[in-house]
Amino acid sequence: MAINNTRFHLLILIVVCFCCIFTQGKKPHIVFIVADDLGWNDVGYHNPSMITPNIDKLAREGVILNQSYVQPLCSPSRSSFMSGYYPFRTGLQHLVILPFQPVCLPLNITILPQELKNLGYATHMVGKWHLGFCKWECTPTYRGFDSYFGYYNAREFYYNHTLRDYLDYRDGKAVVKNQDGVYSTNAFAKRAESIISEHNASEPLFLYLPFQAVHEPIEVPVQYEQMYPNIQNEGRRKFCGMVSALDEAIGNVTQALKDKGIYNDTIILFTADNGGWIPHHGNNYPLRGGKFTIYEGGTRGAAFIHGTGLQNAGRTYDGLIHAIDWLPTLVGAAGGAVNGRDGQNLWSSISTGSGEERSEFVYNLDDSLIAEEGHAAIRMGDYKLVEGYPGLYPGWYKPETELPPLTPEQSAALASENYDAYTYQLFNIKDDPTEHNDISQKYPDVVQKLKARLGDYRKESVKPNYPFLPDTKSDPTNFNNVWSPGWC
Repeated sequence: MAINNTRFHLLILIVVCFCCIFTQGKKPHIVFIVADDLGWNDVGYHNPSMITPNIDKLAREGVILNQSYVQPLCSPSRSSFMSGYYPFRTGLQHLVILPFQPVCLPLNITILPQELKNLGYATHMVGKWHLGFCKWECTPTYRGFDSYFGYYNAREFYYNHTLRDYLDYRDGKAVVKNQDGVYSTNAFAKRAESIISEHNASEPLFLYLPFQAVHEPIEVPVQYEQMYPNIQNEGRRKFCGMVSALDEAIGNVTQALKDKGIYNDTIILFTADNGGWIPHHGNNYPLRGGKFTIYEGGTRGAAFIHGTGLQNAGRTYDGLIHAIDWLPTLVGAAGGAVNGRDGQNLWSSISTGSGEERSEFVYNLDDSLIAEEGHAAIRMGDYKLVEGYPGLYPGWYKPETELPPLTPEQSAALASENYDAYTYQLFNIKDDPTEHNDISQKYPDVVQKLKARLGDYRKESVKPNYPFLPDTKSDPTNFNNVWSPGWC
């Protein structure tokens, strides 16, 4: 009898250990959501006048990322998300990739979906690419995604999906021509729901979902605009409606995860790609600046992470995070590892509240004479050093501020007129997150320390890959009036 009891207990122990190993080895599903041009003050958990119940619920049930930084513009941020490298190492630190430029995220880099694919993930992308498309090898399904539905360029109209009167809408490599009149926020959510519904839940899912919303043009179904009757400024009222339409879409995607039975096994990462764009009604108040600046309003993104693996959820994480960290962090959460990138694996620190933290990062490093998005800045601990021109929108802008958009010529002229490579501003971001008090004269030794560290990074930077003359081979009339690869 004693022998039988011993065998029974041994069997139980083996089963328990096996279950523990199986559970530990189970990879989480990952949904990576990017909101385009969403401001710090454009979400309900920062600003109660915003109607974003789904975003707020996910944020408050997860971990709000209080110091999650992105680049001041979209191509640089997206390149950081996908590559784990600073844009100044990949040549994407100056402005954004334009439709006629033969430029893409360097093809010799193994990017996030490829890393996750190596770990057994099914990988899908829905939404805005904006990392180059001059040849097919630059496009999503050639860079690790099993499927792709979306558009290649920076912007387009939400209903007819055109840029400069030419179509930019793809399902894989196929041109999509039957979606005229379908609002893209709804279309992208519907495709995401379909991917989730049809997914084989026995294998891990990676869904990259960079929405078009809330980038200009300011277009929204009227029922969402009507949710904000107290906002007098029409542009801001419509913009807020766009945010609420986005929130509903995220709620629908979340419900699809629940319906599939994988919600509790999923990590949901949500982030803006840069600060809100002031002339197009995005808002970052009380932070300084916005999109096109390296002040906090342009680079401190509204962000949170939610779901499986997070301990003591319902808290705020105050550690530093940069866009370059998401590749190694998500790969780490999936049980893998990458080395040799600028990004750090912060999964342990974020998920448990303890572990290795980031101590410094570079906001941007663009030595172009005219750097409209801001020349250079670095953060070390609580201190931030801004070098040279900080960007196009250097003030503090309340929500209904009316600021006329700048033409490219006006932007370049403004940056050129105000450029001073020898100007330094120093801020203590912990004590002064709104950057009102330049303390560079008070702490010259700190200025020199951060300046020297920025110089170290400068030695490792490459020149921007930013051809100014349009490549005429990119003309959509060469491709049946569709923005298409095949010309570089």
